[in-house]
Amino acid sequence: MIKLFFSRKRNIPKEDSGRNQGVIFVLFALSILFFVLAKSFPSREGDKLKGEMIRASEIMAEAVDVIRECRGEKGPIIDKNIDLNQTGLIGLEFSPITTSIGSLEAKRTTTNPNFAALIVFLLKEAKIERGDTIAVGASSSFPSLIVAVFSAAKAMNLKLIVINSLGASQWGANSPDFHWLDMQSCLLNAGIFDAKPIGLSLGGARDEGKDMNPEGRFLLVNEIRESGIFFIHEPDLKRNVEARMCLYEEKAGEGKIKAFINIGGSWSNMGEDPEILKLRPGLVKIKQFPPAEKRGVLFAMAALNIPAFHLLYIKGLVERYGLSWDPFPLPQPGKGKIYQLVGKKQTSFLLLTAAYFLLVILVMVFRNKLGL
Repeated sequence: MIKLFFSRKRNIPKEDSGRNQGVIFVLFALSILFFVLAKSFPSREGDKLKGEMIRASEIMAEAVDVIRECRGEKGPIIDKNIDLNQTGLIGLEFSPITTSIGSLEAKRTTTNPNFAALIVFLLKEAKIERGDTIAVGASSSFPSLIVAVFSAAKAMNLKLIVINSLGASQWGANSPDFHWLDMQSCLLNAGIFDAKPIGLSLGGARDEGKDMNPEGRFLLVNEIRESGIFFIHEPDLKRNVEARMCLYEEKAGEGKIKAFINIGGSWSNMGEDPEILKLRPGLVKIKQFPPAEKRGVLFAMAALNIPAFHLLYIKGLVERYGLSWDPFPLPQPGKGKIYQLVGKKQTSFLLLTAAYFLLVILVMVFRNKLGL
């Protein structure tokens, strides 16, 4: 039986054989074409993104140098046992403008200049492009994250609309002699950034600093009034959020706000609903919105289909994106696992792959009509 089977000649019509060869040739040509495209287009896209990420990290490193030098001239002495990398961005354990407890390790972690690269990466995930307008709501608890966002915006040529609260948790910008407005002044004078806040508030409990020392609250109120920047002091959450949204929209003008970034744990930005605790750090995906009267600005922006970023749970953020936890010494700009993420989820590659398989299917389905 076996010998008989192999001894038989399988007669394949020459016409079918020619057609099969034609199909194989077309598929081979398509494979070569898409291989070349896949090697060129995604790498260019990835190189551009990586370049912006590295540039952002370099800008942040430069900004940290300015703040370090400025604090040496004007602010309290840097405690080398606390601020291990001597950045000048780590505040005090307790002070009159301290609002709540805070993690020293988390604050030190965010001084890594490659956090600016992470911000670029996150913004690109949300399809943010050069020239877009971004709204920022920032607590002074994480001055390093404010610097990181500003650095990313400069590298990407973004327009920033910023509202700051000046109260800060432990180890943030909570030194009465060197709070966020002082740091910002240093950066503006050095020409590192040009973004100024359109609104200021005290922060803390109900955005009125009720958990601060009265002396600290008085100090910050005077600082805000002397700055000439709009003072937000509204203890009702819904009205507070509405005031902030109006400020953002007014400043944006005809330009559309393309994203919102929340930095820290501001009551005004996070709101009062437990739903906020379910959000992962980074680009948020909201499954259920709180009632309007309990929403912070983050939820208000997301309800308008504006991509929202939540920068708070630092431990989870660095674990998710491959940054170092409480590093000493600080990593160099452009170094770290965050840069290895570039190219893993590029839109062009996915579209190219989909197009390839679609063409293969079309060739197989219509090969007779194509004469193959």
